[in-house]
Amino acid sequence: MKIAVVTDDMKTISAHFGRAQYYVVYSIENGKIAGQESRPKANHNHFASQEESHTHTEPHGFDTQSDDKHSTMMRTISDCEVLLARGMGSGAYEGLRARNIKPVVTDIVDAQSAVEAYLVGEMIDHTELLH
Repeated sequence: MKIAVVTDDMKTISAHFGRAQYYVVYSIENGKIAGQESRPKANHNHFASQEESHTHTEPHGFDTQSDDKHSTMMRTISDCEVLLARGMGSGAYEGLRARNIKPVVTDIVDAQSAVEAYLVGEMIDHTELLH
């Protein structure tokens, strides 16, 4: 099993999925952390040069352009089963679920502590932090 965490410093969980620069991916074996690696992550800055052309018929984050951005952001963690973040938009949350990656919005800041809490079933998915 692999658990991805969004981060900017490889130690703490970023407050916003879309703005984070990296993923730390934890490999889990026998219910424990067996290793970790960092992976680059496309973020909002990656798309800054693209012209925004949202249609107002769909809620923010659910239009085709947003889904394309989410797909690009999630491509490097397609082998992960879970993603931990401290905040994200509803479109990203649902985009992860559609790609069979379980999103969990946590209030735990330390990445390794959050993964350990998830592994022992002590993590609450704070969906009230979605925007």
